[in-house]
Amino acid sequence: MDKVVSTLKFDCSTTMTSKNKKQKTLAEKADKFDCYQRSVQHPEHEVEFFEQAYRDANKSKPLSLREDFCGTFAICCEWAKSSSRRTAVGVDLCRETLDWGTKHNLCKLSSSQQKRVRILRQDVRKSDRPKVDVLAAQNFSFWLFKTRKEVIDYFKVARGNLKDDGIMVMDMMGGGDCYTEENVDKRKIRKGKKGFSYHWEQASFNPVNADASFYIHFKFADGSKLKKAFEYHWRFWTIPEVREMLAEAGFSKSHVYWENDDEDSKHYGKWQRGDVAPSHPSWICYIVAQR
Repeated sequence: MDKVVSTLKFDCSTTMTSKNKKQKTLAEKADKFDCYQRSVQHPEHEVEFFEQAYRDANKSKPLSLREDFCGTFAICCEWAKSSSRRTAVGVDLCRETLDWGTKHNLCKLSSSQQKRVRILRQDVRKSDRPKVDVLAAQNFSFWLFKTRKEVIDYFKVARGNLKDDGIMVMDMMGGGDCYTEENVDKRKIRKGKKGFSYHWEQASFNPVNADASFYIHFKFADGSKLKKAFEYHWRFWTIPEVREMLAEAGFSKSHVYWENDDEDSKHYGKWQRGDVAPSHPSWICYIVAQR
């Protein structure tokens, strides 16, 4: 894996040169990172959940965040916006993605907020200071590590980047539909002449080694498509496997959070710890590990 390590220094006063030119279709004009953020990311929700999970563990408010595999680091920016006392560190290897985040996310913050966001272009398996209250590895990103050793080694580094009372937050997915090849989840994201749909394709799954491939496509109002805008080739990890590896990496305990879908419950729509869950064909949960 690329060993480059650098702290990116951003100049939000300059305008990035555009290579775009007039195209015939909406797909050809589309900004795949913008489509991704509109379709997949909900930074406000993530910040709220991080606060809840940290409060559940420590009865206090977290101030520092590290976002591993941060991509366009929208969560880092939302974290910095949420409180003048908060700092965020984003870590990713892809310069194109980080550059896009600089122009479209970081540069929308005030100058004081920008100063509290630090972006590192480096491997997430690197120890850094200062240590943080919350370390997030969202969007199933650590699944790119396909062996137990790789995952445990990463978890050990992640644990080392946390303060003594810090937590690590990861989302997980599962259910029968996630193993069904060529299954496509389709959602309308934006209506109208400039509207588009998000398609999440479960392209392949190998039951022998749990290797899986997923693609994100976007379809636009004029019928044009942006195929394989993003692709992922992962090991499909399960909740018990991940919790076992967290324990082997030294984490003291872990909890699974499920969204309450009982409309008659006063906790409907809220995320709660739970050791039992219904076997839906497609589900998403969080695993929260305490250092």
